[in-house]
Amino acid sequence: MASNQANTQQESKFTLPMNDLEQQVTLEQEVDEKEFDYSKRSQWLRAAVLGANDGLVSTASLMMGVGAVKKDIKVMILTGFAGLVAGACSMAIGEFVSVYSQLDIEVAQMKREKRRNANREKEDDDDAKESLPNPAQAAAASALAFSVGAMVPLLAASFIRDYKVRIGVVVAAVTLALMVFGWLGAALGKAPVVKSSARVLLGGWLAMAITFGLTKLIGSSGL
Repeated sequence: MASNQANTQQESKFTLPMNDLEQQVTLEQEVDEKEFDYSKRSQWLRAAVLGANDGLVSTASLMMGVGAVKKDIKVMILTGFAGLVAGACSMAIGEFVSVYSQLDIEVAQMKREKRRNANREKEDDDDAKESLPNPAQAAAASALAFSVGAMVPLLAASFIRDYKVRIGVVVAAVTLALMVFGWLGAALGKAPVVKSSARVLLGGWLAMAITFGLTKLIGSSGL
């Protein structure tokens, strides 16, 4: 009986540290998950989501605007393609310049901090360099995302000859894509999905409606 009690005490001595260790590992994992900074995704996420939305909305709006006065399918497709190429180049160049400026600022700040702290460890320098923004990556993400977004209205309108049906299909395809892009951006960034999708959808509708209406008005006035 005494030996059983002794064994039980020994097992409890070994069990408690193991339980503490497991709890500590679990807490560390939870802390790591909670402390994961979703803003680290902002560099590529912002470029990709904004690029896709811009490509989708701007190309669709161009096609709707031209379609308001020109019902020819060839004119609409050429307008959309021109908008795709111009927009992708503009997004890439703008994102590259913007992120490169941010990179210059952060590098200058690192140099100032290094001069103030001459004993800075090499590991800290490596970590800081890894956290620096990448202009080429941001530019490529913007251009690619813009092109993907712009392809939606182009593909939707490419094979439909009837004017009214073509306009309706473009609006429907753009609506679906706006909802998907809004949901994707919110899901990856851990933001409210409904609000994000609704905001993106309303913005896209407004842009297409304004472009279509103003172009129709100017075109009908004979200017």
